[in-house]
Amino acid sequence: MLNYSTYLHPKSTEWVTFVHGAGGSSSIWYKQIRVFKSEFSVLILDLRGHGNSKPSLKDTFNSKYTFDSLTNDILEVINHLKIETSHFVGISLGTILIRNLAENHPKRVKSMILGGAIMKLNIRSQILIKVGIVFKSVVPYMYLYKLFAFIIMPKKNHKKSRLLFVNEAKKLYQKEFIRWFKLTSEINPLLRFFRAKDIKIPTLYVMGAEDHLFLPSIRNIVKNHTTSILYVVEKCGHVVNVEQPELFNTTTINFINNKC
Repeated sequence: MLNYSTYLHPKSTEWVTFVHGAGGSSSIWYKQIRVFKSEFSVLILDLRGHGNSKPSLKDTFNSKYTFDSLTNDILEVINHLKIETSHFVGISLGTILIRNLAENHPKRVKSMILGGAIMKLNIRSQILIKVGIVFKSVVPYMYLYKLFAFIIMPKKNHKKSRLLFVNEAKKLYQKEFIRWFKLTSEINPLLRFFRAKDIKIPTLYVMGAEDHLFLPSIRNIVKNHTTSILYVVEKCGHVVNVEQPELFNTTTINFINNKC
C-alpha cells in the first residue's frame, strides 16, 4: 500500500485528498496542510516509487505501470481508510490520476481541484516526450528531468518550484523514472477521451498564467464542460500551489466549501 498520512478534523466530515505529480512527493503540499486541516480531514499520499512509497516486490518484476494501476493504488488507500467520498486536489500528472479515478469511480469523488492540469500535450511537449523516449535509457534521468523542469517552468519566478521538483526527483531511481516515463505511450488517447467527455463532477482548474504548455487547452475545456470552471493565477507558472500558496489555498477552500 502507498505511504500516506492523515489529519483528522474533530468536527468536519469532509475529506480532502492530495495527489502530487510525477517526480514529486507528498511534501510538495507543505504550504497547504496546515490551512486545510483546520477546515477538513486531510489525506496526503506518496505515489508508487515516490517519497516513502517504495516499489513493491511485484513492481520489481513488472516494469510497466498504467494509469489504471496507479489510480487503483489511490483507491486502495481510501478504501483502507473507509473514506466513502473525498474532494481531490492534484498537481500536474496527479490531475490525470484524479480524473481517471473520477471516471472509474465517480461516486467516490465529490469534487476535483486540478492545479497545473495536464489535459492536452501541445507540439512542444510532444517533442519533449519524444526526446525523452530516445534518451531515457542512456542518459542519467536527472539530466532529462532538469531539462523537462526548465522547459515547463522556465522563468525566474518559477525557480523555487523547479528546484523543489528536481530535489524530490533525486530520490527516484533510474529504473523507476523509466517506468513512469513509459506512461507517455498511453497518455494521448486518455487525454483525448477526458477532453471529449464532460464528467459532471464539479471541477476547478487552477492554472498559472505563465503555464504556457498546458493553459491553452484548459481554456478550451471549460468552454464545453458545464461543471468546470477556470481560475488563472497571474505571474505564476505550472506549480501554482508552491508559487502562490495563499491564493491557491483561499480559492480552493472556498470552492470546496461551496460544494459541501
